[in-house]
Amino acid sequence: MTAHITSRDGTTLAVDVAGHGLPVVLVGGAFNDRTTVAALAAELEPHVTVVSYDRRGRGASDNRATGYRVADELDDLAAVIAHSGGRASVFGHSSGASLALAAAAHGLPVERLAVYEPSFAADPSLPRPPADVYDRLTALVAAGDADGAAELFLGEVIGVPGEVVAGMKAGDGWPFLVDKAPSLPWDVLVSEPWQLLPLQRLAGIRVPTLALYGDGTSPWLSAAARAVANTVPDAELQVLPGEDHSILQRPHALTPLLQSFFDPTAR
Repeated sequence: MTAHITSRDGTTLAVDVAGHGLPVVLVGGAFNDRTTVAALAAELEPHVTVVSYDRRGRGASDNRATGYRVADELDDLAAVIAHSGGRASVFGHSSGASLALAAAAHGLPVERLAVYEPSFAADPSLPRPPADVYDRLTALVAAGDADGAAELFLGEVIGVPGEVVAGMKAGDGWPFLVDKAPSLPWDVLVSEPWQLLPLQRLAGIRVPTLALYGDGTSPWLSAAARAVANTVPDAELQVLPGEDHSILQRPHALTPLLQSFFDPTAR
């Protein structure tokens, strides 16, 4: 069953709850909604209560804000946790991992936190997007150019080669990506990938944390996961052999680690 709850600013959020046991909220990244975490939710349902939601401006969730603020997405996650019983563990993927880390750093009632390949910059030796990428992205969204916004995000924020983006535009999945393009500024704003993340933000997190990455992913993303493991006081690191950023398409690779981390009876 899908519930529709209200965030602080009146935004309506679509939330699914399934399974039994302690609640775990799944937070997807850019171009994600409840459908993209559904397979992972199904894998985890026998072990925990899985809570998935459409972040604002995507899927069946609307957006009542007039601009983009990370604070609004933190309010959304707080509302989802309240709907889940007042406290919950959280799993985040990519920019959803960055949002989950921000939530824990801001003192939201998070019991345990698992993050897969957060989308912030942690290695000064690696290239980063230009500082004006957020402004150009929001300008494209404001002009109604969702195709251009998706292309800009893929090319300059993620670093997908132009010929690969061209192939994606010709594929069946492109309309799904374009539909999510108006929400991309939140993904960029929560990570600010043009600058190195101030590590003191991570050092203030006081919940048990599991940082994950696949050994086939980009150096940029693996560096972020290692920064979490090295900086959050109560954190551990797990590297998944043969996996990369598309892990949500292969949830069976994640389930044993997450079950053991989130379910006290499995430890």
